[in-house]
Amino acid sequence: MTTALYSHPASRGHRMPEGHPECVDRIVAIETALAAPEFDSLLRLEAPEADDAAILRCHPQRYLDRVAATAPASGWAALDADTHIMAGSLPAARRAAGAAVAAVDLVLDGDAQNAFCALRPPGHHAEHETAMGFCLFGNVAIAAKHALDVRGLSRVAIVDFDVHHGNGTQDLLWDDRRAVFISTHQSPLYPGSGRMHERGAHGQIVNLPLPPGTDGAEYRAIFTSHVIPALHAARPELILVSAGFDAHMADPLAEMNLATDDFAWIAGQLCDLAQTYCDGRLVSVLEGGYDLTALADSAAAFLRVLMARSMKGNADE
Repeated sequence: MTTALYSHPASRGHRMPEGHPECVDRIVAIETALAAPEFDSLLRLEAPEADDAAILRCHPQRYLDRVAATAPASGWAALDADTHIMAGSLPAARRAAGAAVAAVDLVLDGDAQNAFCALRPPGHHAEHETAMGFCLFGNVAIAAKHALDVRGLSRVAIVDFDVHHGNGTQDLLWDDRRAVFISTHQSPLYPGSGRMHERGAHGQIVNLPLPPGTDGAEYRAIFTSHVIPALHAARPELILVSAGFDAHMADPLAEMNLATDDFAWIAGQLCDLAQTYCDGRLVSVLEGGYDLTALADSAAAFLRVLMARSMKGNADE
């Protein structure tokens, strides 16, 4: 078994206005870090485009039509104050969602132990009919629906450790008792959702708002006391991860104080739970992270653990 890495040049074609934090340089930084020889054993795959059927499991046709119609032939159009679209945006967004779907198929078919989707734009803020927070389509929710509705799983869990609450994932999966959504996030902070009383239609949502300044030790304690028990209770057949690295102490858009090693620790904990309940099957999709050095270092640290667990699985077979 191996670790798969999905990417696509379309991520570089989604260009934002000058100075926008969700920029092409984010992908360049990650790709540069993962070009090091230690990552040579990654199974590198080109992300396919998500078809309409995959996207429509989360977003209605009228929304898909509106996003497509808004994309200008040149320049940018604003979908909200922070979320812009240009000619290359829709192809990039389809690849980001398509990678998540393809990664689910890959790990469920046993062709990889786990996977990481290094594409943009991110997805966890996109609601049913609202693009926001740099996001067009709910990538991880689309992947979850594919696992449940197409691949026939009965229970999946999504863990979102981005510093911002995944309001879009919550919105898209609010009514689905089969999808447990667990989010750690700074509060108060954009988008202002993610309070503990937001539990989903079936009590399947676990929100863990954390104060500004939360450090690695405090985060690990919360993760151990709340996230891990929630995953044990869920007993998922697949773990999906919204991997945002903007809780890093260097990130300019938030005030949490995690270090690079904390993201490696998170990866280890999630791999342990995946091994316990779903034969190690874990799919991660990139969300935030806006300090380029911290983003690259943290993503690399996260991938190192995924790769090590894949190799351990091979040794145990």
